Amino acid sequence: MNFSVIGLMQAVLVIPLLAAAGVALTGLRPNLREGISLVSGALLFAVVWSLYQSVMAGDRSGWTLLELLPGLTISFRLEPLGILFCLIASSLWMVTVLYSIGYMRGHGESNQTRFYALFAIAIASVGGIALADNLLTLFIFYEVLTLSTYPLVTHAGTDKARRGGRTYLGLLLGTSIVCFLPAIIGTWVVAGTLTFKEGGIFGDDITPVLLSLLLVLFVFGIGKAAVMPFHRWLPAAMVAPTPVSALLHAVAVVKAGVFALVKVGVFIFGLDTLGTLAVTEWLLYLVAFGVLAASLVAMRQNNLKARLAYSTISQLGYISLGVLLATSAGLLGSALHIAMHAFGKITLFFCAGAILVASHKSEISDMRGLGRAMPLTMAAFFIASLSIIGLPPAGGSWSKWYLILGTLEAGQWLLMGVLMLSSLLNIAYLLPIPLKAFFATDSTGSVGAGEAAGIREAPLTSLLAIMITTLMCLLLFFYPQPLYDLARSIG
Repeated sequence: MNFSVIGLMQAVLVIPLLAAAGVALTGLRPNLREGISLVSGALLFAVVWSLYQSVMAGDRSGWTLLELLPGLTISFRLEPLGILFCLIASSLWMVTVLYSIGYMRGHGESNQTRFYALFAIAIASVGGIALADNLLTLFIFYEVLTLSTYPLVTHAGTDKARRGGRTYLGLLLGTSIVCFLPAIIGTWVVAGTLTFKEGGIFGDDITPVLLSLLLVLFVFGIGKAAVMPFHRWLPAAMVAPTPVSALLHAVAVVKAGVFALVKVGVFIFGLDTLGTLAVTEWLLYLVAFGVLAASLVAMRQNNLKARLAYSTISQLGYISLGVLLATSAGLLGSALHIAMHAFGKITLFFCAGAILVASHKSEISDMRGLGRAMPLTMAAFFIASLSIIGLPPAGGSWSKWYLILGTLEAGQWLLMGVLMLSSLLNIAYLLPIPLKAFFATDSTGSVGAGEAAGIREAPLTSLLAIMITTLMCLLLFFYPQPLYDLARSIG
């Protein structure tokens, strides 16, 4: 056992919790409070980067925190998929805090100390999910993530925020109790273990009908993956402040959902078993329907955050589809898309928040001509849109490339067509926003009226965060190797 690596794994959980405590204690001194969050984010990323180097060297160390019952433990283990998720969360925690400093102050948000503290707890939950060595550990931290983000969704304290929070909490807890938990119990009864294992844990004597039932329970029970029809919590949660939306869509919540789905597919069922189940194909078509349906709904949304929310539902479908293809290329595409979508979508939400703070505009129809007043923000929106669409020179092109290869490897020509049609729909609902912002006239008939109205770029820290994530979208096209190496090592 490598005790130095075990210590680093423990630090992944401890650093955010200490940050949450530090934020709570320094709430009356905003600069110190936010400094603690930034330093903690940088320290966490350094720890995860060290773990990345260990896992690429072949280290698969593990440790047990607590044994609840014989064979039922809260345990953690180092493995490539978990470290990929940790890299995304740790890097984007730091950047989101930087963005939030400008947004929360510029927008005059209340309860900022609570926001930063709960954000840190959510990141600790993500660390627990990412490093979980069994389904029980994953489930515990999965639920902690739901409970810690609920107050963030209802942050505004309005009736609308409370309604959105009830939908958020009701659907996520409901799917967990009705489907996810029974799936875990059924797995324990059938397989006699909940520990993740390469190639899956089910024996050859398990009937396909029982395996199919468990798979359906997992797919619908992991509500954070937003598989239709259990997706409504995601647009309902858009009542939250933009940094929370970024947390939900890119850093933690939805990524925890698709991560858990990939983890179950690879380490509980195994790709070979997934590929033999008839229900897998039906689930593939259901997910494909969700990809297209969410894109069509997104096109009809005039509110920018609502459009991005439905875009996220569609993009999550790509990841679910990739693992259900049960091919090596599909799995590689899913793992890469967890990362590529994170950087692209968080940039889009950062831009939406910057527009709201600087111009008080949230409806797309009001953003005509805004590019002259906010050129950096709208240029960032354009580049991030390319990544979501899957076009060079942005990182999203790699994940979509491997997803398409996965459909070919599985002989699923119809699903390849779905991915290509979805990319065209992505173009239709994303690119007109920056194009109209730069080239169309606003309601006054002047392209540059925003400048005359005194609209400027967002506060410096928010703008800096936008530039960082935008550069990452570009960098991941030219240098995807670290993420590619991790994704290729999964399973």
